[in-house]
Amino acid sequence: MQSLYDIPAPAKLNLFLHIVGRRDDGYHLLQSPFMLIDWCDTLHFSRRSDRLITREDLNWALPEDDLIVRAARALQEATGCSDGAHIGIEKSIPAQAGMGGGSSDAASTLLALNRLWELHLPLESLSRIGLTLGADVPFFLGGRNAWVEGIGEKMTPIDIAPSRWVVVKPDAGLETHRIFSDPRLKRDTECATIYGFAADGFGQLLSQTRNDLQSVAQALCPAVSQALQWLESKGLSGRMTGSGSAVFAHLDQVTEMGDAPDGFQVRSCSSLDAHPLQGWATSDGLSVGSS
Repeated sequence: MQSLYDIPAPAKLNLFLHIVGRRDDGYHLLQSPFMLIDWCDTLHFSRRSDRLITREDLNWALPEDDLIVRAARALQEATGCSDGAHIGIEKSIPAQAGMGGGSSDAASTLLALNRLWELHLPLESLSRIGLTLGADVPFFLGGRNAWVEGIGEKMTPIDIAPSRWVVVKPDAGLETHRIFSDPRLKRDTECATIYGFAADGFGQLLSQTRNDLQSVAQALCPAVSQALQWLESKGLSGRMTGSGSAVFAHLDQVTEMGDAPDGFQVRSCSSLDAHPLQGWATSDGLSVGSS
């Protein structure tokens, strides 16, 4: 079975994450600039004629019914498509990191299969499907760095100056629901405005904002504090992304990181101006993927 598309699924960083309220149904309201980075998974797609969705884990073993499979089935159900797909997964983005790896994989799956199956769904339709899979999926479908509000469904594209970052993922992970259900979580941060967001002044931005989930995450997972302390030992001011456990710091100059503690993944990353698949949902479905 020939692979028709070999495509990336990039991670994201939350430059800050403020919880500004909570809805009656329990969902938290947030404000956060989401930034795409060049730490990517790679997905390989082949078309099947029997409607089956099959998956091959090329390095890490994934749960049987992960977001990739669920995204493919959701697209089938929404469109009545009679085609199937075989999907090979090369994971690189760590799990339980707050980097959106699963959501990014789901978004790339929707974009790829929309083309592979020649469905021609517009971005709005894919985003509605994506939101049923996870709050971050519409962001990755949108293709741009964004100011995100609400429960993750309100997005305004923003420009972020090209930048370098170091990302540190400790071996321990964190489950998002543990943090959001913790009574210690601050849920009343004052709302910011997108007009006050200066994406080219990272030092000022990071000093005037925070991740409201970080203190709870540190209490639940000591490895988050260890990663932040390691960055501090390198002269860097770190912050957790999303619900963790990964942390990051801005690199305003070349910094020698040296050896990381055992079990830590350390990676130097660049910001992305746009998602590599930006525009796929509005294309004519012609094959432009690599083979």
